[in-house]
Amino acid sequence: MPGDGGERYVLAGEWRGPTIGPMLKEFERLERAGSRGKVEIDLSGITGVDTAGAWLIRRLMTAKGGEGGETALVGGEGPIRELIGVLPEHTPAPPAGNGARGSLFERLFAPVGEVMVSLGGDFYAAMHILGSAVRGAQMKLGRGAGVSPASVVTHIDRMGVRAVPIIVLMSFLIGAIIAQQGAFQLRYFGAEIFVVDLVGILQLREIGVLLTAIMIAGRSGSAITAEIGSMKMREEIDALTVIGLNPVGVLIFPRLVALTVALPLLTIIANFSALFGAAVVAFAYSGITFDTYLSRLHEAIDHTSVASGMIKAPFMALAIGIVAAVEGMKVGGSAESLGQHVTTSVVKSIFAVIFMDAMFALFYSAIDF
Repeated sequence: MPGDGGERYVLAGEWRGPTIGPMLKEFERLERAGSRGKVEIDLSGITGVDTAGAWLIRRLMTAKGGEGGETALVGGEGPIRELIGVLPEHTPAPPAGNGARGSLFERLFAPVGEVMVSLGGDFYAAMHILGSAVRGAQMKLGRGAGVSPASVVTHIDRMGVRAVPIIVLMSFLIGAIIAQQGAFQLRYFGAEIFVVDLVGILQLREIGVLLTAIMIAGRSGSAITAEIGSMKMREEIDALTVIGLNPVGVLIFPRLVALTVALPLLTIIANFSALFGAAVVAFAYSGITFDTYLSRLHEAIDHTSVASGMIKAPFMALAIGIVAAVEGMKVGGSAESLGQHVTTSVVKSIFAVIFMDAMFALFYSAIDF
């Protein structure tokens, strides 16, 4: 007890996280108990302290001082007193509304607002990447030094040439399935020959470019996000900025060019593969010879059927590349963040491709193309 009738607490031993557990209940009792006059806390017996122990002592000082009393530290080594002194007297209050349920209106529309703000940010980032890529290409062409051909060719090889086997196999099976199911249904009407019209128009106008774009979104779009995200995690993108290079021009623009070149070419390959698969099934399942198949296909399709599908390919390629680049630039510093953004990139790319295909279908219908 101090001379003026106050309280004195003598602390001793190790005040570290593993050893202060048994004292927590006692400290809670002291914090709730009233204080009488000045309170002294003697630190001379403490042999070691860490942040957990210092925080416990600071809590006691705050509890006793908050009741109108006066607290003072007595004894103790300098580092111990300094550690206690830098801790705040009061724990910061949590942000307003954190953990609160809020009104029904807030719970219904707050998530919608967050999604819209996020979409707005993604759209702004996408336009920034597209504008930076186009502007950077214009500036390079103005100086007579365009994009590095080696980089573009390398990415065309990765995104286009190496994707040919899976595109050919997938398209062959899709064409065969459409032909088999179409022939099975048209057989009831004695119109099996019209399966050629069905496969030709459906494959060339819709299925060919759509499924190819979805495959590229899952295969190449995820790779773009993972590559750029890994560079972001290792601060390689910041290093490019420091040395005066534009990350969009160095990393993203060659990939956009490669995708824009590769996807139309892969669409052509996919169309040929699907039509061949349909011809094989039509011959085996319905007895339609290859000569009859080609003759009927020539009558069923025209240049609009081919052009309507091919026009979509560059726009879908740009959408896939931009979405993948935006998600890659948003990756944080952890592997979990990288995985989340790669998944998000694939989902958003596929949604963008399907939405774009729907918009083109409405546009073609409106202009009777």
